[in-house]
Amino acid sequence: MSNSDNNTPISEFGKYGLINHITGGIRPGNKSTVTGIGDDAAVIDSGRNLTLVSTDLFLEGIHFNLIYTPMKHLGYKAVIRAISDIYAMNGTPGQVLISLGISSRFSVEQIEELYEGIGLACGKYKVDLAGGDTTSSLTGLTIGVTAVGFAEKNKIIKRDGAKPNDLICVTGDFGAAFMGLQLLERERKLFQKEKITQPDLSGYEYVIGRQLKPDFPAAVLNELGSEGIIPNSMTDVTEGLASDLLQICKLSGTGCRIYYSKIPIDYETSKLAEEFNVDPMTPALNGGEDYELLFTIPLEDIDRIKSLQSVKVIGHMTSEISENYIVGDDGSVVEISAQGWKGKT
Repeated sequence: MSNSDNNTPISEFGKYGLINHITGGIRPGNKSTVTGIGDDAAVIDSGRNLTLVSTDLFLEGIHFNLIYTPMKHLGYKAVIRAISDIYAMNGTPGQVLISLGISSRFSVEQIEELYEGIGLACGKYKVDLAGGDTTSSLTGLTIGVTAVGFAEKNKIIKRDGAKPNDLICVTGDFGAAFMGLQLLERERKLFQKEKITQPDLSGYEYVIGRQLKPDFPAAVLNELGSEGIIPNSMTDVTEGLASDLLQICKLSGTGCRIYYSKIPIDYETSKLAEEFNVDPMTPALNGGEDYELLFTIPLEDIDRIKSLQSVKVIGHMTSEISENYIVGDDGSVVEISAQGWKGKT
């Protein structure tokens, strides 16, 4: 029996730190395994193309709360999270497999609603629901999603290819999903404490939608291809802009500088952050669940990237390893840090 006094809390490592710690000695043994642990998806050489496989797990009470999360939205979001990893490597998702752990408090009608949302996401992104598994659960609802896709061998993009002077680019805006969650949690607590039956959510439809039913900017990959822009590195932003950017820096052996005024933040996000007495940059950098693309491109592509309205340049990579800064409007610099993963969202 281990001595609990000497055990290390998982929170001290953070998500990426924990993964690196427990898998540091694992090396692929099969020639077909091109990329294993450490990127958005596993890459398997299946002959003509590369097969991409990614898996995600959703636990009730950790990743979602059914008090304010409709089952249909939950099914939709589960698919988005899984296929975003395939898109993040410049791949095309083709199939998803859904595994469920269901407790006795759920009805058939509720599971039908969940699969209605799954079907809507699969239809929109042209992905097939190809299988899965179902079992009983004693702890509520658990959803496991495996996404399978493919990429041409010379077009796959990983996290570790960023180079000094690369431009740092993003799609969409940041912090909205996190602030939507804060609003829903606030109204949930008011409901439980004061029995308020009608929550006040008016004026915040965007941030709530970003939390409950996100979409992924898959069309941007086609836009980049049309402009002849090939990113050197890329990932999806699910853990927070700061955390995912620092992961690219670490794997690529680079530093970065991003600019405060260049980080895209929606008006609703800023307004709600002010209501919560929070600097909007805090959820923008650390909120997570944005489901946007983060990528770096060569400096010579600056004119071509400016023609894409859906993409913003927020900074550049540097050669100074481990020197990662956000630059204020007054020229001041602050080191970028990512909030540690606490085992829940």
